[in-house]
Amino acid sequence: MEISRSIEITKSQVIESSFADRIKRSMANASYSFILLGTFLLLFGAASLFYFLQPYFEEIHLERMNTVWGISLMITGISLLLIKVSFLVFILRLYLKYKVIDTVSDRELPLCTVIVPAYNEGELVYKTLHSLAESDYPIEKLQIISIDDGSQDDTWDWMQKAKNELGNRVSIYQQPENKGKRHALYRGFNLGMGDVFITVDSDSIVKKDTLRIMASPFVKNENCGAVAGNVRVLNRDKALIPRMLNVSFAFSFEFIRSAQSAIGSVLCTPGALSAYRREAVMNCRQAWITQTFMGQVSKIGEDRAMTNMILKQGYNVLFQRKAYVYTNTPERYKNLYKMFIRWERSNIRENIAMSKFAFSDFREGAKSGTRILLLNQWLKMTMAYPATLLMLFFICTYPILFFSSTLLSILVFSSIQAVFYAKKHSISESLWAYPYSIFYAFTLFWITPYAIATAGRSGWLTRDLTKKEIEEQQQVVSIS
Repeated sequence: MEISRSIEITKSQVIESSFADRIKRSMANASYSFILLGTFLLLFGAASLFYFLQPYFEEIHLERMNTVWGISLMITGISLLLIKVSFLVFILRLYLKYKVIDTVSDRELPLCTVIVPAYNEGELVYKTLHSLAESDYPIEKLQIISIDDGSQDDTWDWMQKAKNELGNRVSIYQQPENKGKRHALYRGFNLGMGDVFITVDSDSIVKKDTLRIMASPFVKNENCGAVAGNVRVLNRDKALIPRMLNVSFAFSFEFIRSAQSAIGSVLCTPGALSAYRREAVMNCRQAWITQTFMGQVSKIGEDRAMTNMILKQGYNVLFQRKAYVYTNTPERYKNLYKMFIRWERSNIRENIAMSKFAFSDFREGAKSGTRILLLNQWLKMTMAYPATLLMLFFICTYPILFFSSTLLSILVFSSIQAVFYAKKHSISESLWAYPYSIFYAFTLFWITPYAIATAGRSGWLTRDLTKKEIEEQQQVVSIS
């Protein structure tokens, strides 16, 4: 009698939970629809305002044209627009040349070492290791190594659980203290036996054929030194920010990196999924682990730094569009801007490092495309402060003109991302390109100027647990 009553209670709880989840999803979908509707009303409202106030804006334009400052501003603006459009055409031309490298047979596949550094990831690392072990890569040619970088939570427990279930297919190690992701990877490089190293973040899930697709270019292209994977958002259905980031990621990887790959110059192999030729890594691992910036040991940007050092050796760095990895992205604004700050600081440091060799005879064949990519990076950096000051000036002097023209520009340029995503994936999801552009323009515009001013800082910023969070996790573990 007690058992049947317990079963009935459990069923009731499951039904209630399922019903609550459906209500929650429905409310989320309704709010998302409202956000999209509001976005397009705002954009088309701005376009209409710009059209109806055209005489007023022309009057402002004529007034500015009577001053040297106004003429200089107009010439600068037109020049920058032409440069931006020309670069976009250049990238489009390269994108159309891009081709995915086909996979090779089991016999041809190289011995591969997969390295998974983990820090405060909890159960996610367990799921990552299982997804790697389930790959269709030949077992006898696959070595999986996971390194706990002194986590403060239960990451090591989850790694041990994965080890118990997967046996000899996975090797796990624990750093005595947190030394940073770069040191965890370095230990993996020293332990790895593979001819190809593949690094995967511990909050990421790979598709079954991803490892095979990542390793194949090293067999078909002797000059391939590194390969970037295609990063998509794992938690895109859980919150608004990941949903928007999913479209941005697709454009960044499938369009931008495809174009860069066409000239063998992908500028950054992402931490979520990258592959490296063993020889290329061994040639630079000491310089990489001891890298400094402004007299301090570098603790961030290990992926961009490794990419730079491999490019410098004369190798090609490619992108495999079909090598998918799904990774968690920040769901809150605070975590998002911290991630972007870390990325931008890394870009600033590595743009400087790349400039030291990119304009030399660093490899055989054409190098102009690589230099154009770097110069575009520098243009973004050098214009960060002038653009910010100009924005503040227009907000104070011509607020209506600023907001209407900014939103109109977002409508035009976001359409490029939206059309690309709609063609490759989903029309409905492509619409998130518009709210994301507005979100970035008005809440994240300060990232690059701030990162430039604080480029010497090396804090990771995310994944650090507070004392309160550690105590809460310990309580949960003891209860369970």
